[in-house]
Amino acid sequence: MRMHVTLSFAAVLAAAVGGAGGALAAVDSPIKPLEAAKVTNPGLVELGKKLFFDTRLSKSGFISCNSCHNLSMGGTDNLKTSIGHNWQKGPINAPTVLNASLNVAQFWDGRAMTLQDQAGGPIANPGEMASTHTLAVEVLRSIPGYVAEFKKVFGNDTITIAEVTKAIAAFEETLVTPNSRFDKWLQGDKKALTSAEQEGYELFNDSGCTGCHNGSAAGGNTFQKMGIVEPYKSTSPAEGRVAVTKEEADRFNFKVPTLRNVELTYPYFHDGEAETLSEAVDVMGRIQLGKKFTPAENAKIVAFLKTLTGDQPSFTMPILPPSSDKTPRPKPFE
Repeated sequence: MRMHVTLSFAAVLAAAVGGAGGALAAVDSPIKPLEAAKVTNPGLVELGKKLFFDTRLSKSGFISCNSCHNLSMGGTDNLKTSIGHNWQKGPINAPTVLNASLNVAQFWDGRAMTLQDQAGGPIANPGEMASTHTLAVEVLRSIPGYVAEFKKVFGNDTITIAEVTKAIAAFEETLVTPNSRFDKWLQGDKKALTSAEQEGYELFNDSGCTGCHNGSAAGGNTFQKMGIVEPYKSTSPAEGRVAVTKEEADRFNFKVPTLRNVELTYPYFHDGEAETLSEAVDVMGRIQLGKKFTPAENAKIVAFLKTLTGDQPSFTMPILPPSSDKTPRPKPFE
């Protein structure tokens, strides 16, 4: 399904500068401005931040959530597939954690409905952090600083995996990136985008890209078949949503990725095969829309996509509580 804005490009520009007395007016678009996260429980978020960066949740003591979802690199690792325990090659490209709270579900196949559901998966996955929920909780219970912080946040002396994942999810919910130049343009700042970037948005919208990449995250809210007009050829073992639903109609249906901060989250697609934005635009035009963009059109769309980069997470790095004599030691080579 495709969605189109009915305004012509000239009308969009007029709307951006219209209004009484020349006051700025918001632009109507399938992509909506992104609002900053609202923190309601700072103690829970701070605990989650520590856990997000703590490598002791992995068997090796070397891998943390931030290893594959690096907050200095757009919430990804910029690898085709991530590296797991004992340098195992992951089966799929790591999606960004930025704005993940806006997703309809988590993982490419949507097998986790919430961030909390997702947070527990990598800890116990033998190909990722390779620990167990039991061991991860045992490690945290052996660290006095964590025991005190969990009690302060949750009000009890026990630590459970549900509390661990709830805290991590609370931190991840803060990783929203508002104030992109495109947001400012949507809100009426006609100088926020160049003419080439505006033309790139018009091409993106009129070509049908906003049929999938819409909403405040510019994606993440639906599952779509990879290869609608022509088949997508890949050596990746990932089969898409069919792995969850067992419905053949869902084969090669993947969650539409957010395009927020897309210039930072290369390589692209579930298999990481598109190394550049230009390549990604070319492939998606052909296999999803049946359209071959000219080099000039491609460059304008890429220019527009780069305006979706917003304010990156900014915070003080956590100081993690030290292990005790009773803390299980990491086993990086097993």
